[in-house]
Amino acid sequence: MANFRYTAKSMEGEVKRGSIEAANESVLQQMLKDQGLYLIESKDTAAVKKHRKLSARQLSDFSKELSTLLASGVSIVRALEIIAEEEGLAPVTRALYLEILSDLKKGLSLSESMEARQCFPELMLGMIRSGEGTGNIDAVMNRLSLHYERENRLRQQVQSAMTYPIVLLVMCVMVVILIVTFILPQFQELFDQMESLPVVTEILMAASDFLVHQWYVALLAIFLVAVILRIVGKIYKVRRTIDYIKVHIPVAGKLNKVIYTARFSRTLSSLYSSGMPIAAALQTAGGTVGNLYVEEQFDKVVSMVRSGVPLSQALKEVDGFLRKLSSTIMVGEESGRLDTMLDSIAVTMEEEAEAATKRLVTLLEPILICMMALVVGFIIIAVMLPIYESYSAIEGSA
Repeated sequence: MANFRYTAKSMEGEVKRGSIEAANESVLQQMLKDQGLYLIESKDTAAVKKHRKLSARQLSDFSKELSTLLASGVSIVRALEIIAEEEGLAPVTRALYLEILSDLKKGLSLSESMEARQCFPELMLGMIRSGEGTGNIDAVMNRLSLHYERENRLRQQVQSAMTYPIVLLVMCVMVVILIVTFILPQFQELFDQMESLPVVTEILMAASDFLVHQWYVALLAIFLVAVILRIVGKIYKVRRTIDYIKVHIPVAGKLNKVIYTARFSRTLSSLYSSGMPIAAALQTAGGTVGNLYVEEQFDKVVSMVRSGVPLSQALKEVDGFLRKLSSTIMVGEESGRLDTMLDSIAVTMEEEAEAATKRLVTLLEPILICMMALVVGFIIIAVMLPIYESYSAIEGSA
């Protein structure tokens, strides 16, 4: 059975789109006919080539170029032709744009073609569907461009801030490996002449001998641990527990809350401003937070909003966001400028995220340096202790 994505029309002229399993296109046509629908276009989703998910930078560039061309009066087909012909474009990305262009020429909408490629985020697809319904696709693409540009900038700020601690940690590991595998073996003959060694020295020399002669076992063990952690990390309960810790751990938990709040408010602002109903916008925005523990709370939030509870009150119940979010939304609800207030809180949270990241890095640097000093100090003590004891024994015998 193949899974077909179809476009059909009813007797009243209403266009229906969806997906259904059928043995072939003839069976699909008969199945739709039984429902009073007539097939216009169908595509086997298994036959659609899947592409690698695009980065925030690529999404921003694509949205900006398409928005500029559409706002200039260029048709969407011609706009994609221009984008696909751009110099310096990666071959894989060019192939993706050409596939979308081919679908558009066959009569599919932009959102349908992009969804079939499975490399565009749900946020983007939802906003484009909304823009296609209201006819302001150029404005929607412009908003998407700003959204992903800010998301990319925030991600780069976090990555840049974490570069130095990561380099310092790698250097610490490399120094320890260098000492254990190259320097310590030089003391082996000296230690062999001693009758007994302190426990710490024996442990250190055993580790050194293991890494020198059985390094492949250590590499295999590291690989197996990495694979096991990757598999265990995909288990729902484990992921939920880890994500719960992320928002409650001291110091780093506050930073994660700031980042999640900024990401959610920016996404919700983009969706709401594009004309999407608030309940649907909440569902989509909640799925982009990047934390399973926070995301699973949005079923309750959406249910509360649909039952008439104010958005600010519903979001106050979410564990993982800053209280400032619900307070700002309350002001937006009272003033009737919810989208403006969401933009405002997103900008504020992004600035706070940058400042909090810098504070975290400032705290990490001395911690890593102290850890490195403790490890190197332990090695020095383990090496010098038996030598000091042997000198003491010689002096005592003299």
